[in-house]
Amino acid sequence: MSVPRHRTSCRDPRFPGRVILPALLLVLSAFAGCGFHLQGRTPLPAPLAVTFIEAGNGQSDFVQDLRKALLASGARLVREPSAATTKLRILRDEVSRTVLSVSATNIPREYELTYAVRFSVEAGGRELLAPRDVSLSRDYSFDEQQMLAKTREEELLREALARDLVGIVMRQLASL
Repeated sequence: MSVPRHRTSCRDPRFPGRVILPALLLVLSAFAGCGFHLQGRTPLPAPLAVTFIEAGNGQSDFVQDLRKALLASGARLVREPSAATTKLRILRDEVSRTVLSVSATNIPREYELTYAVRFSVEAGGRELLAPRDVSLSRDYSFDEQQMLAKTREEELLREALARDLVGIVMRQLASL
């Protein structure tokens, strides 16, 4: 006995494919019209086209993420300040940890992680952006039974704070 086979189509006749393309184009044009940008693609003003980053610690999470964001936005980073049109100074780049709460036996149970950055921008011998302070904080619980996991959580929080700070700094740079 054979089972009758029915041919099925990938297309649903109630929703023809010719409706998808115009709808997609409409959505994309709405995004373009409202100033939507892909994350990390902040348009930068002309003076920031060739930038030198002066930082005490060039390997910090913040400075590394800032370099990536500037490159993604079309800036060219140079190693010599004399070759740059703009000098971006990182005057402070610090992470601090504060105890928020302790247990009855005086063991820390909750910490606050704060990432603070101070920066300024100079172009052509004049200051485009006076030194500005930006900081973000997050708190997290601590359990000495899970020391390795909590240490990793702190590292991830620090990296996330650095990325968020880069976003704030990039928006301020874009407004120059």
